[in-house]
Amino acid sequence: PRIPRAPELPFAPQDPKTYRPAIGLIACGAITEQHLRAYKAAGYNVAKLYDPNKEKAEQRKQEFYPNAIVCSSYEEILGDDAIEVVDIAPHPKERVPIVEEALRAGKHVLSQKPFALDLDAAERLVALADECGVKLAVNQNGRWAPHWSYMRQAVNRGLVGEVNCTDFIVHWDHNWTADTVFNEIHHLILYDFAIHWFDIATQFFGSRAKSVYAQLTHTKSQKAKPPMLANAVAEFPEGLASFVFHADTVYGPQDTTIVSGTKGKIVSTGPDLAIQDLRLHTASGESQAELHGTWFPDGFHGTMGELLCAIEEAREPAHAARNNIDSLALCFAAVRSAETGVPVEVGSVRSLT
Repeated sequence: PRIPRAPELPFAPQDPKTYRPAIGLIACGAITEQHLRAYKAAGYNVAKLYDPNKEKAEQRKQEFYPNAIVCSSYEEILGDDAIEVVDIAPHPKERVPIVEEALRAGKHVLSQKPFALDLDAAERLVALADECGVKLAVNQNGRWAPHWSYMRQAVNRGLVGEVNCTDFIVHWDHNWTADTVFNEIHHLILYDFAIHWFDIATQFFGSRAKSVYAQLTHTKSQKAKPPMLANAVAEFPEGLASFVFHADTVYGPQDTTIVSGTKGKIVSTGPDLAIQDLRLHTASGESQAELHGTWFPDGFHGTMGELLCAIEEAREPAHAARNNIDSLALCFAAVRSAETGVPVEVGSVRSLT
């Protein structure tokens, strides 16, 4: 029998009604192909580009915005009064001082994730944005992956009641990193990858986790240097979140997210992040959501679109840096737990060094 359709919810990226400011992109690394692909499809106005390697900026210009200006320094972008919004995408250590300069220059900022490697620095930037009267958002693009975005909307509308349990099971092959700079990041899985899962868990629960216990280890077959197996259990107020990451899965990849609450459950599963079958279970029975789009590049459309909507509507963006600090705190604590073998209080680990 045909499964009834789940309620239609506004999970797709949203665009501002009329606001189309000039945008500057600082750093033009590999991931910015997804940024610019999304922005171009949405009709956003990227006016200036900068990268320390000028050839990278020129490449992005030719690929997506042939009329954009390639700048010789990021200060050139920050000093342009016509640029109202900047997408800041260098690595965290280089990015934090640039974000600070951009805020002081009166620019609205979309910062790449992870937002910062130090909670004190993150809190300082949030306070500075308030002081300067500008918006500061974080590119947690996973929040706009179609299945997670639908789940966020369903949770926010109370369709499953109070969330008391979330389970994330991810089996995929991350060995492509063996030939990249990522191969030198020991906590590649819990830090660079899992930040999206830690972030969405805080969104589902709507609060900071209390504590977390995490483990990681190598497999016999992995090609990459960092440990490719990791798991974690986080305690939230009146709830638990479990995370399983198997990054050396050569056959049968699978990605599953389960959100259970007092009034229902949502299960989304598929062979990868792009193909997901989402079912909602409530007292009314089982229903299936009709999803469209993919995390890449729609997630990047979602982050910039939400920032522009927030500016236009004079409100806090849903991915404001202020609420991303809870995600960082959970990530940092999970890394410390994996290193020490004991549960760690979330918020007690102030920096990732």
